[in-house]
Amino acid sequence: MKSTKLRWGILGTAQIARKIWQAIQLSGNSTVTAVASRDVARSRKFIAECQAPAPFPQIPRALGKYEDLIAAPDVDAIYLPLPTGIRKEWVLRAAAAGKHVLCEKPCAVTSADLLEMIEACRRNHVQFMDGVMFMHTKRLGRMRAVLDDRKTIGRARRISSAFQFDSDKKFYTTNIRANSQLEPLGCLGDQGWYCIRIALWAMNWELPARVSGRILSQVNPPAGGTPVITEFSGELFFQNGASSDFYCSFVTALEQRVNLIGTKGWLSMNDFVLPFQGNHLAFETGRMEFHFKGTEAYMQPHLKRWLVREPGNSRRGAQEVNMVKNFANQVQSGRLIKFWPEVALKTQQVLEACLESARREEKMVILGKE
Repeated sequence: MKSTKLRWGILGTAQIARKIWQAIQLSGNSTVTAVASRDVARSRKFIAECQAPAPFPQIPRALGKYEDLIAAPDVDAIYLPLPTGIRKEWVLRAAAAGKHVLCEKPCAVTSADLLEMIEACRRNHVQFMDGVMFMHTKRLGRMRAVLDDRKTIGRARRISSAFQFDSDKKFYTTNIRANSQLEPLGCLGDQGWYCIRIALWAMNWELPARVSGRILSQVNPPAGGTPVITEFSGELFFQNGASSDFYCSFVTALEQRVNLIGTKGWLSMNDFVLPFQGNHLAFETGRMEFHFKGTEAYMQPHLKRWLVREPGNSRRGAQEVNMVKNFANQVQSGRLIKFWPEVALKTQQVLEACLESARREEKMVILGKE
């Protein structure tokens, strides 16, 4: 690469891409050189609206064909927020052109598709990473230290997570997440991906031995097609006896929590996906003691609030800035790592198994050996 900064192309003008534009602008080691959509006017509009609050010294080029971005010689890496239903084709094309790929989640429609995408990136010596922003917070490292000290929480036994929001009628006619052709996994892909990822992280990337899933509600799209999953719950069971439940939904009040219960205490976080503050992040740990005093019985809580500050990011969005920075550093080091594609594939495999269970009348699906 001739540039000292990683040169990004944004393939698609989805709303989430605006956050990544700003993250690239704030990263210090990256720049956007081009944006592509199917309509060059849409690309120009996107660039103008992003450039105003987060300007690059050289205004990125607007392209009217995805193919032009893939072929661009001044693009080293591609951020790909295209719908899941068409994502595979463009990851394969990007990899074949020697472009590194930061891919939105869910990464693919099936695990087989994702494995093909990952293999294409490996074969062409480009880095693949899924866009799970919370994986790049300093908070997660501090939480790992607390879990691993074996004193604060003890051995993990139960992980419970939920990520949901209440959508309005307009959502089902205008938002691609309610289009089963573009986003065939519904709320399970959009929100369940995060819940499964945090459980796998807590279990040090051990795959569950068995999973079950249940579609709690779904709707028929106005334009027709297969039903959209709007509410889903899942259970993961691990070989050591630990278990995890998750809930995701387009039809209930906004929430994004995770609770981890161990043999000695618990850890709780109410903003695990999108932090309430961009660079001041917190979580809580605690334990309860049961006491008798005379004829009275009472419980005494012992609580601790951990505050973690992300250095160098004074504006909101620290985790996405860190994600871009980490990706660029990895690429420019010349040392591609297997970790990111591996954890993406594990997340996809668990998600797919939960959906298989739901479609088999909630029968348990075996993933690992008992």
